[in-house]
Amino acid sequence: MRINAFSDVCLRALMLLSAAPDGELMTTQAIADGVGTPYNHVSKAVLKLRGLGLIEAVRGRSGGVRISPAGRAVTVGSVLRTLDAREDLVDCESPNGDCPMNNNCGLRGALRRAREAFYRELDTVVVSSLPHESQMEPVFVTLLTRRPA
Repeated sequence: MRINAFSDVCLRALMLLSAAPDGELMTTQAIADGVGTPYNHVSKAVLKLRGLGLIEAVRGRSGGVRISPAGRAVTVGSVLRTLDAREDLVDCESPNGDCPMNNNCGLRGALRRAREAFYRELDTVVVSSLPHESQMEPVFVTLLTRRPA
């Protein structure tokens, strides 16, 4: 199963924010630099995550975003399930119309069940438990939000 690029950016942003010191605000540009993704993609992800209540935004000159308590507790499965807007994993339409086997298709149901099993497995993984110090320290040093040890 593959996740879409938008979900990937959202998960990476949540991981970065969850690894930041408590209460530290990060700009969208710093997040983009930290996760190696263009600013406009991260900007859309930040808006969505804020709308979902997973991050909090502080406006103003020294503003930014930080992970919310809900964001600290959210699971990978929950995030992916929320962000995946596709009804079906297969495209049952062609330029010539619907697939002739579309009626009572067993493949669609099997793929839906497989997708839900994928999400269920990821419901046990809390996003904030994923980043490790050795993984994140170079990122924060690069962003100059922490001093090298």
